[in-house]
Order: sequence, then C-alpha cells, then structure tokens
Amino acid sequence: MNIFILNTGRCGSMTFIEACRHIINYSAGHETRVQLLGTDRLAYPARHIEADNRLSWMLGRLDAAYGDNAWYVHLTRDRAQVAASFARRADFGIMKAYREGILLHEGQKQASAESLAQDYIDTVEANIAHFLRDKRHTMEFALEQADQDFRRFWHWIGATGDLDKALAEWNTRHNASS
Repeated sequence: MNIFILNTGRCGSMTFIEACRHIINYSAGHETRVQLLGTDRLAYPARHIEADNRLSWMLGRLDAAYGDNAWYVHLTRDRAQVAASFARRADFGIMKAYREGILLHEGQKQASAESLAQDYIDTVEANIAHFLRDKRHTMEFALEQADQDFRRFWHWIGATGDLDKALAEWNTRHNASS
C-alpha cells in the first residue's frame, strides 16, 4: 500500500516525512521523484509514504496510477500562515511558477504576493478536494493538531517503529521560512 500526503506546501510536509522516517514497515520521502518524467515520475516503491505538493498538479495521473488502491492524507495548516509563508517566497519556487507559468503574470503585476498566495491555495485545495471525493482511504490531518493526528495516522496505516521519536519530530521546524 502506498500513502500520499497531499498538500499545498508550507504546511509541515517535510516534518511529516521526518516523523515517518521512524516507521520501519514503510519507506518515506519528500519530493523524491520530482526530477523524473512520464511513468517514472509516479513509480513509487510499494509500502512508501510520499509528500510532494507538486502532486496536486498531477492528480489525474496519480489517479490513473494508484486510484483507490492507495491511501491519501490531506495535510493542512492554518490558511493565513500558509499564505504568509508563500508570500515570503513569492519570487521563487512554486509561487514564481504559479505566477509566471500558470497565471501568466501579465495580468498579475498589480496583485500582491498575499493575494497570489491565496489564489494558489484556493486552486490546490480545490484540486485535492475534487480528487479525494471518491476515494475510500482518506484522512484529514491538521498541522495544528499534529500530535493527535499523527497518532491516528500511525494506527490507521498499521505503522511499526518508534512512535515516541516520530512524535518528537513535530517539535522541530523542518524547512521553516525565515
């Protein structure tokens, strides 16, 4: 069984995977296949947990490859905090790609970094909600209650390993914005 952590980004996905590295009956990775194309891009090993916010742009292909045979976690964080974090990163990464490649920035020159971040979040969250609407194995996971939700996740997937060390990862901010 494969598990995909679907998310906007800037919501704790790297910390989620660091916590999952304490699970011994699954492999876990963050953006492990971003450099690949075609079928290789989604060819994750069996019993693997993957967090990659770019999957929200590949949900049709993810459905074709895994459909209802995978388990899906929808990882969220307080919307205002996610938007603020993306606004601080407006000139690189996914926000630059969204503004210049998806929206074709000509009409967005007057838009604030915050409004672009809000638009990006709306788009990604709608994509994820639409994708999950017919999936049997889904879980909502809020960063603000990570301790509680990660325990539930651990039991939901039948994880084995060191739960205490996994929970301790949520006390460290991995990939935090400056």
